[in-house]
Amino acid sequence: MNFSESLEYLLNLGNEVLAMKLGLENIRKLLEALNNPERNFLKVQVAGTNGKGSVCAFLDSICISAGIKTGLYTSPHLISITERIKIEGKEIGEDDFARYATKIREISENLVEKGELESVPTYFEQVTAIALSAFADNKVEIAILETGLGGRFDATTATRAEIAAITSIDFDHQNILGNSLTEIAAEKAAVIREDTRVLVLPQKREAENVIYGKCREVGVEPIWAIPNVKLIEDLGGGLLYLSFTTKKSNYKVDFWMQGKHQWTNATLAIHVAENLRDFNFKIPKESIESGLETAEHKGRLEFWVNADTPSILFDGAHNVAGAKALREYLDEFIKQPITLVFGAMKDKDLSEIAEILFPKADKLILTKPDNPRSTKTEDLKSFTKDKFFLTENVKDALNLAFSITDRDELICVTGSLYLVGEAQKILNNESEI
Repeated sequence: MNFSESLEYLLNLGNEVLAMKLGLENIRKLLEALNNPERNFLKVQVAGTNGKGSVCAFLDSICISAGIKTGLYTSPHLISITERIKIEGKEIGEDDFARYATKIREISENLVEKGELESVPTYFEQVTAIALSAFADNKVEIAILETGLGGRFDATTATRAEIAAITSIDFDHQNILGNSLTEIAAEKAAVIREDTRVLVLPQKREAENVIYGKCREVGVEPIWAIPNVKLIEDLGGGLLYLSFTTKKSNYKVDFWMQGKHQWTNATLAIHVAENLRDFNFKIPKESIESGLETAEHKGRLEFWVNADTPSILFDGAHNVAGAKALREYLDEFIKQPITLVFGAMKDKDLSEIAEILFPKADKLILTKPDNPRSTKTEDLKSFTKDKFFLTENVKDALNLAFSITDRDELICVTGSLYLVGEAQKILNNESEI
């Protein structure tokens, strides 16, 4: 298969959330058939609800700064599936992706033919196998793996990571993970095993109790990455001079990532980096500081600025906690009028998300990302009593946003990472706008 054929094959396996299958049997057998590529490097698995991708980005940048060869596996992607797999900070090439996808497909279909599997592994399972195979062949030293959904049955959990890092746990994907914070936390905490180094951000009481209980069950002591961050100076233009203090050191950083919630995510990455030293990785203080300063995470409080058009803020605030973080940022740092372009998936708490974000909009545009899980624009209407505009697709929403927003105002695209990715893909082809 070439790249486009491999992408078509994977997409035909079904939506990675709607077509997911609970259980690790498929991915374990697939990895075994690949001679267990995951055993060739140390793994850091990052679980939680919000902040997983940011922690992965911070940690990857820190390790690269320290001269460590890393593999980074994240999801979802914004524009190209190659974004999900990075080696030493560079996306996998399309030809390499296609080559691994072809190999994984052949092995998967062979396992079905031999009766070892009832059906071929899912989209997410096969992409996970592609990433792990690429990491092994490229001889990475550390693989940083973002958990896709939950933890108990996520394909990344089959790697049996030596380090588990858990970000803040909150409500999301209740139809799959459970309706209570205790149930959701249990799914996330399932990544904890007796041979795991566990690092955790402060949690709500219910989630904290679950994590403590799981750690006691398997006989490990969690390391709590409690944020101790101080603003030394606001350098302007979104650049802050921050101090991060841990039990082991103090770090002073020119910090570019927008939003105070990123200070918390950076704290977890720092604690993981410090603990990697116990696994014989040399990560000096200077590498942690420079890694935090150069880390990037697309689609999370990401600005696109053009002198001739309104600035655009992209943020994948796809659940209540994410919406609160975005609202906090908008309240503190954004003073100009906002045109809010909003689209979201059906399985989200849209009523509460709307209650948090819609009041910040001077102009509200409701739209529908090109995804089978998307909420119809007609259904979004019920979540607002204010004036709004309805568009049936993202391209029309962007055209409308530019037509009704003055150059010195702000367009904010939010509600789903799928919306953010589709919008950025359209905007990269300027002739469409």
